[in-house]
Amino acid sequence: MEDVLTPTGDTILDQAVRQWLQYDRNPKTISMVQDLVKKGAVEALRECFSSRMEFGTAGLRAAMGPGISCMNDLTVIQTTQGFCCYLEQSFKDLKERGVVIGYDARAHPPSGGSSKRFASLAAAVFISRGVPVHLFSDITPTPFVPFTVSHLGLCAGVMVTASHNPKQDNGYKVYWESGAQIVPPHDVGISKAIKENLEPWPEAWNSEEALKSPLLKDPYQDTFTQYFKAIQKHCHHRDINKSSEVKIVHTSVHGVGHAFVQSAFKAFDLPPPYAVDQQKDPDPEFPTVKYPNPEEGKGVLTLSFALAVTEGASVVLANDPDADRLAIAERQDSGQWRVFSGNELGALLGWWMFHCWKEQNPDAAVVKNIYMLSSTVSSKILRAIALKEGFHFEETLTGFKWMGNRAKDLLDQGKTVLFAFEEAIGYMCCNSVLDKDGVSAAAIAGEMVAYLATKTKSLSQQLTAIFEEYGYHISKNSYFICHDQDVICSLFERLRNFGGKTESYPTKCGRFSISAVRDLTTGYDSSQPDKKAVLPTSNSSQMITFSFSNGGVATMRTSGTEPKIKYYTELCAAPGNRVFFDHVDHVL
Repeated sequence: MEDVLTPTGDTILDQAVRQWLQYDRNPKTISMVQDLVKKGAVEALRECFSSRMEFGTAGLRAAMGPGISCMNDLTVIQTTQGFCCYLEQSFKDLKERGVVIGYDARAHPPSGGSSKRFASLAAAVFISRGVPVHLFSDITPTPFVPFTVSHLGLCAGVMVTASHNPKQDNGYKVYWESGAQIVPPHDVGISKAIKENLEPWPEAWNSEEALKSPLLKDPYQDTFTQYFKAIQKHCHHRDINKSSEVKIVHTSVHGVGHAFVQSAFKAFDLPPPYAVDQQKDPDPEFPTVKYPNPEEGKGVLTLSFALAVTEGASVVLANDPDADRLAIAERQDSGQWRVFSGNELGALLGWWMFHCWKEQNPDAAVVKNIYMLSSTVSSKILRAIALKEGFHFEETLTGFKWMGNRAKDLLDQGKTVLFAFEEAIGYMCCNSVLDKDGVSAAAIAGEMVAYLATKTKSLSQQLTAIFEEYGYHISKNSYFICHDQDVICSLFERLRNFGGKTESYPTKCGRFSISAVRDLTTGYDSSQPDKKAVLPTSNSSQMITFSFSNGGVATMRTSGTEPKIKYYTELCAAPGNRVFFDHVDHVL
């Protein structure tokens, strides 16, 4: 190995590889590294060892494989050791309360990694320190983990999943005692603790013994029962559900969602949705789709559409592989399928949640206790509904970690958080889960469809009715793939120093004048008297929002989990002003 690496002059790389081979006990990843060393594949080694996965508020997400830049047995052990130490510092009663660990069905045979394997190793680490672990005995949707944290009053939760990422990826998602994802400064503290605990503890590899420990419990049956009991408080039209003849197709896109969505429909007394047979069982290869992400639209839903036509179904529901997101499509009179955007579904579900609440609470004064939330890059439609109906609306930074934690604050104050959403098809319809939840959202959407059918209304028609009443909100969102961080930084810096002038942002985009700029990377907001942003800022990610004098809003930001530069645009009209936005692209 030394002969191969010495010519590069990269002693840091040499040390990293040596340490890895000293610490790792997985024969497959050891063999993969040794083969690279023998071949003199220095660049491949650099890819594996040049930089450690960065632990952030979203936890970890990376390809499975060898080295410190990948998800594998050793990096999961190291991460869990750091997380465990941080929890020991944060909670004096950690050994009484414990943690929960869940996992999806992802696997990577070449490196021997899988979500189940990583979850078992994480459990072994905690148990080796005397921490009780509630380890699910089978795959679960991601929402089960935050639900269990709250339900059992645990200190923290871990979900091993890469959600809708490509098949080679996996991830390590962390929840705090609140039941919401972690926010700063926990990410920095955990990251520091990981780097201070890289050498595996004596019992960390002994997952077989850990699985026999009296400290290990299986929360599966209790969580399953209590979760479906909890979501039933949002079932408001059981009689309609029981007699509904609406046909719905559901796909879990080779993920974990099938059995749980079937159970959710049963809990609501809805007819079971037709399952796409080729995609209903978990399969880590995701063989029928290029990307297992229903947010990508029609390409992922081809088999669902075919089944819907065969069965005469008018609506398709689709979960991502860990079932925390939900996409919906509806067959139009023309025979074409309309895949609703995340913002359109936010409008529909937000309207429905308030409609049902209002039916149950005729006292107008009580509405002042109601809150809805959305992320700052999502549609402003909830704000428009709130203005007219009298409830509170709040905007948070991008990501459910912010909405979940804000919801927890409001709930602790005795407020009712009725609904929260983000444009990336994430919805919190049931505050028993302080995160996006595609399972409860599927059942609630199913009931909404059944109810609208009794009014001879489609989802598309109801969306138009919402826009007519509260104002049209037309959005266009997309992204560019970019793997080069230098290019990303230069792009955003050019916007901050537009025309070569320091700290000077664009004042026009095409023929449209820009009325305000908010930069949540630097903390600048031209609309505030002191020019300082109200929302929290972070220099570790890029995010700039431009407000236009015509009522348009455009935001550019980097993704925290994927190599994407995302953009979000929206034009909003006042209620009663039927404006058709034929040139929405000009906002970009």
